[in-house]
Amino acid sequence: MKVTGASTGISLVKRGLQALIGSLLLTLPMVAQNQAPVDAAGTEVATDETPAAAANADALRKAAQNPVASLISVPLQNNDNTGISPGNRTQNVLNIQPVIPLKVSDNWNLIVRWITPIIYQPLPAPSPFPQIGVSGLGDMQPTFLLSPSKPHKVIWGAGPIIQIPTATNRFLGQGKLGLGPNFVALAMPGHFVMGVLVNNIWSVAGGGSRPYINQMLLQYFINYNMNKGWYLTTQPIITANWNSPTPSGSVWTVPFGGGVGRIMKLGFQPVNISVQAYGNAVHVPGASPWGVRATFTLLFPKLTRDQQKMMLQQKLKQMEEQSPQK
Repeated sequence: MKVTGASTGISLVKRGLQALIGSLLLTLPMVAQNQAPVDAAGTEVATDETPAAAANADALRKAAQNPVASLISVPLQNNDNTGISPGNRTQNVLNIQPVIPLKVSDNWNLIVRWITPIIYQPLPAPSPFPQIGVSGLGDMQPTFLLSPSKPHKVIWGAGPIIQIPTATNRFLGQGKLGLGPNFVALAMPGHFVMGVLVNNIWSVAGGGSRPYINQMLLQYFINYNMNKGWYLTTQPIITANWNSPTPSGSVWTVPFGGGVGRIMKLGFQPVNISVQAYGNAVHVPGASPWGVRATFTLLFPKLTRDQQKMMLQQKLKQMEEQSPQK
């Protein structure tokens, strides 16, 4: 028996996106042999004839790892949280979170990220129905970060985060409108990109039958960038539910772990692909002790007129080289 709280359309979209991420991650080693890293503007493929492109790949890679960079991106992040009690179940959360930078003045940018979660949530159930669960849309979280547009040694952004009660089932969301501050700061010394993002959400409206929200999220991130677009990363998400009804000491979820990723091109499209695994050293009783995060991100670097012309010339050259010989 399975309870479903979403339409067939949402389920099909979720399965399709999961299949896309899974297939890309499975083919990453094979693709990596045939695709080359991109340069800062995303206009060149690194070859023996264009060695400068490989040297400049670092700029795009660091922009993709910067939460307040002036770079349009569309991350698809799939999270499998395993070992949930009872029954050693797995929760799945697919986050669709496009990032759009907006120029508000010569000195300031506004970075808009809109997080839309599609969730499968296992539920406790007695035998003979151990696999009962619900799936559908969770609570959306739009975030807004105002950030200086000119580069500094320490890059930062600040603004509000909003939680909208859009969940299609009561088990998939908190049923409250939430609001709070959101802050990020980072630095890029040498091969590293390192920083921290923190926010806290309080409920400001919603059904009186649902618990009041007071929850914190803290994510520190450390990326070490290597050759040919590869990088090592750790990005654990630490959470605290200050109103947790569970016994003392069950407020925190504290994961440790990391993974590997690569900035590369699929054809002429720059992408960022990564796989990470985390174990929860501290977690709420019955919650997941460990999980896997797989991310596939489309990158859309801003191109000048000359760079767009160069891109078109490269596409034309590639089409000519691939045309069948008579």
